[in-house]
Amino acid sequence: MGISREQALDCFASDDLIGIGMEADAVRRRLHPEGVVSYIIDRNIDYTHFCTEHCTFCAFDHPLTGKMTGKLAAEDYILEFDTLYDKIRETVEMGGTGILMQGGIHPHLKIEWFEQLFTGIKQRFPSIWLHCLSASEILAIAEYSQLSVLETIMRLRDAGLDSIPGGGAEILDDDVHIKIARLKCRTEDWVNVHRTAHSLGMRTTATMMFGVGENMENRVNHFEVVRRLQEETGGFTAFIPWSFQPQNNALGGQGLEEATSVEYLKTLAISRMYLDNIENVQSSWVTQGLKVLQMGLRFGGNDVGSVMLEENVVKAAGTSNATTEEELRRIIRDAGFKPVQRDTLYRTMFLN
Repeated sequence: MGISREQALDCFASDDLIGIGMEADAVRRRLHPEGVVSYIIDRNIDYTHFCTEHCTFCAFDHPLTGKMTGKLAAEDYILEFDTLYDKIRETVEMGGTGILMQGGIHPHLKIEWFEQLFTGIKQRFPSIWLHCLSASEILAIAEYSQLSVLETIMRLRDAGLDSIPGGGAEILDDDVHIKIARLKCRTEDWVNVHRTAHSLGMRTTATMMFGVGENMENRVNHFEVVRRLQEETGGFTAFIPWSFQPQNNALGGQGLEEATSVEYLKTLAISRMYLDNIENVQSSWVTQGLKVLQMGLRFGGNDVGSVMLEENVVKAAGTSNATTEEELRRIIRDAGFKPVQRDTLYRTMFLN
């Protein structure tokens, strides 16, 4: 059993960063005594930048926010299938094993479009793993297609969807969510999507974007929602926390400052101690950089995420961190671990 709510809040209030890190590292060693750290080679593809949600933390130029110029129609913001296939072909040629595909909420994209897309991908690239669509997107597809969430996920799965990422969670506390993403799904909606996917035998990930003006109780509320669902279903493969990037978006314009490295490491460590019923916790380089990533491997992280052949969401917010497979392997070794390539379900492929 992970630490209690009171213990988590005490950790957030504590100045003993090293002590907290050591406790989290002990949990990691208990769950992963083999001394390896994993990574994946995949690609993040955004199939549309068109969105109706008006989230204040998003840095993309959405036509409905008035940022974009010109007379383009909604369809002009959807990637053509051939372009998507070319990106996936390149990914496979570069050794990639998975595709993380997400996009805006587009009212013209109903279930049939996604069925055609996923079927076409699997016909051309049968070995690629499709880890796609946030809870918000799935809920929108269900609404626009006049289907239940269960029917929507079943049809997407049958068309080729393999697993679902944790996007759309931000902070799973409605008091926070309504301030930063008033049109986006609420906590119970997010939980319902993941619970439904788990009931169908699909695995998903849980994520948290912190530093959006929430307090520490809000963060612990998020952990508790995730822990309870994992106790119920066991369907989460990993927990992935990352810090909000305040550049180029409305929320950052309100004066929020980016989370410090200390705050990131503390939040990572506490999540590892709280969520000991989730096997994997990811240390992220995308928002915090490679040095903090490496330190995160001693603060509870056992995975460094993706080489990420393409990433646009965080990049649009002003962060330009980048890496290669060779660099990630070196960083893992220098931290005292053996690097292991994995697939989306955290099944190891080979030691390096």
